[in-house]
Amino acid sequence: MLRIGDRPLPVVGRARMYVCGITPYDTTHLGHAATFVWADVAARVLRHLGVDVEVCRNVTDVDDVLDAAAARMGDRSDSFAAVQQFRFDRDMAALGVRPPTHEPRAHNHVAQVVTLAGALLESGAAYLRGGTVWFRGGAVPARAGLDDEAAAALAAEFGQQFGAAGAEHPADVPIWRSAEPAEVAWPSPWGEGRPGWHAECAAMALTTLGPALDLHAGGADLRFPHHAYESAMAEALTGVAPFARAWMHVGTVRVGGAKMAKSTGNLVLVSDVLQEHPAAALRLLLVDRVWSQDWDYEPAALDAATNRLDRLYAAAARGVAEDGTKAAAAVTAALLADLDVPTALGISEEHGGEAARVALSVLGLA
Repeated sequence: MLRIGDRPLPVVGRARMYVCGITPYDTTHLGHAATFVWADVAARVLRHLGVDVEVCRNVTDVDDVLDAAAARMGDRSDSFAAVQQFRFDRDMAALGVRPPTHEPRAHNHVAQVVTLAGALLESGAAYLRGGTVWFRGGAVPARAGLDDEAAAALAAEFGQQFGAAGAEHPADVPIWRSAEPAEVAWPSPWGEGRPGWHAECAAMALTTLGPALDLHAGGADLRFPHHAYESAMAEALTGVAPFARAWMHVGTVRVGGAKMAKSTGNLVLVSDVLQEHPAAALRLLLVDRVWSQDWDYEPAALDAATNRLDRLYAAAARGVAEDGTKAAAAVTAALLADLDVPTALGISEEHGGEAARVALSVLGLA
């Protein structure tokens, strides 16, 4: 049985996994890649157990940031997003990330957001003000272990304002909002508008995988506000709780102590790294650690990862060891214990043979 954090995740035959995907407005950097490679590892470990894993990884192609980036380039949002999506897919393929079973795009699920908003209005979990449907989110910060001040600070990092005009409570967020004159908009019972960010993921996950998930993955920075509101909306709609049986919030990649992000100008692009280093070495660098911990990227670590990858390949080429089956089982046990890749790789290097081959295969390094 796989354990994620302190949550055992017993599954029989099938697992439903939702991965918060990209907003296609920029090229893939290591912070993005870490999340998607780790999600791929989790899916591979489940498949190693014989589980049929249904992975849904969304594309948030209705977003103010995307629109602004496309406008700066003098392009339409949809064509601009398509180019960025192509580059992302190319990087993921190079890193050995398997294509998802489902890849819903937000622009194809606007009608489902309208349905979500209407249902939450009917149940009293939402209210209407001036063409905007607001979700009653007053309880969400506390549910996430935050006071309103801390929650407001985290929301501000994503350009979201607590106490926005029209909201009854500072923590209320839009499920559907009225559009500004120059914005792309869609029809709704409340006038022309656009879906809210958290509602987009809730609608895509519910539409694709149903009222509950086995595993939800995404970057640690999405824990609040995005995942907190997404799950609150889904649970308010369906009455099924928890929305996700287990969460996989992948640690943040930093450079010099600062989060890797376009706003800080410290991006390390996957495409640039792959010009100088094997893709498998970069994948190894991303996963040879505790998945939930933040970490600092240093270029020298890529050389170390390349050398370790060579040692693992050499270990896998060894003949049959006397304790090969036992060592291979120990590799699997380590991966089931909260995806303990460092322990699995240590066993692989020490014992070689079958143990190393299992590790390389399951981790997507072979």
